[in-house]
Amino acid sequence: MIYTITFNPAIDLVLTSDSITLGELNRSSDEEFVAGGKGINASVIFDHLDQPTIATGFIGGFTGRFIEEALDTADIAHHFISIEGKTRVNVKLHADVETEINSAGPKVSVEAMQELLSYLSENVTDGDVIFLAGNAAPGLGAKDYVAVAELAKSKNARFVLDTNRALLEECLPHHPFIIKPNRDELGELFNVTITNQAETVHYAKKLQEAGAQNVLVSLGGEGALLLSETGDIYTSNAPKGEVKNSVGAGDSMLAGFISEYLRTNDPAASLKRGAATGSATAFSVGIATREKIDEIYTQIVVKPLTDD
Repeated sequence: MIYTITFNPAIDLVLTSDSITLGELNRSSDEEFVAGGKGINASVIFDHLDQPTIATGFIGGFTGRFIEEALDTADIAHHFISIEGKTRVNVKLHADVETEINSAGPKVSVEAMQELLSYLSENVTDGDVIFLAGNAAPGLGAKDYVAVAELAKSKNARFVLDTNRALLEECLPHHPFIIKPNRDELGELFNVTITNQAETVHYAKKLQEAGAQNVLVSLGGEGALLLSETGDIYTSNAPKGEVKNSVGAGDSMLAGFISEYLRTNDPAASLKRGAATGSATAFSVGIATREKIDEIYTQIVVKPLTDD
């Protein structure tokens, strides 16, 4: 089973307009309400790729119920902890430029966090995956990420982590199975600007030395690079297509990778599936469908990289 955790989920209100002018009345040509959050996005992809998944995290109020109803409609299992307050609403403006307005979200209590840890402790078993994605909700911090990492280790479960620099650094000593910085985030971790493939490999290795088992680096229009736990390095190309929505592409990439890895234990095949899934979401209005993933999959080429 794959348990995805979204500490601070959201409803994404996606508004489309030809242009947005600040300080004036703007009208949208299309609007959509989407159950959002990195872990939730991942669960949608896992479901599309026929991997059993349960979405977890914290929800509150009528907006939280919307998320549960959306997952029920998609027939995706979930077990959220109810908290006071209302699950946040984020606004995504698709116009001449893409703009996001993210809300802070409700505070998560110590008791609620303990309830989630108890649920995971009672249900996670050997060989499961705990997929923790996103930043801390109000009331939570690095200790809560570390608690999840430690729980995964105690259950012999794979711990997948996608979060910001500070939280990632705290969790690296607990040996996450895979992390997924993009090239800019990788550079920020070491206070450098990465400009070429050799530098990408160099700093990915530093993250591996710090504790990550596998390091997947997304390179935008240049594809992706994987440093596997055995030290093998693979690269993938970027397929051709119109980028319609960058939200969820990274979550999709990581979920695609894990889905294939659980089936094949093959890092190169997993990179191919991950690259296809991430790009498919980028080329879609929402999270990619299975049909779109399979279409893009045929365009992905993965090559081993000789590290001289």
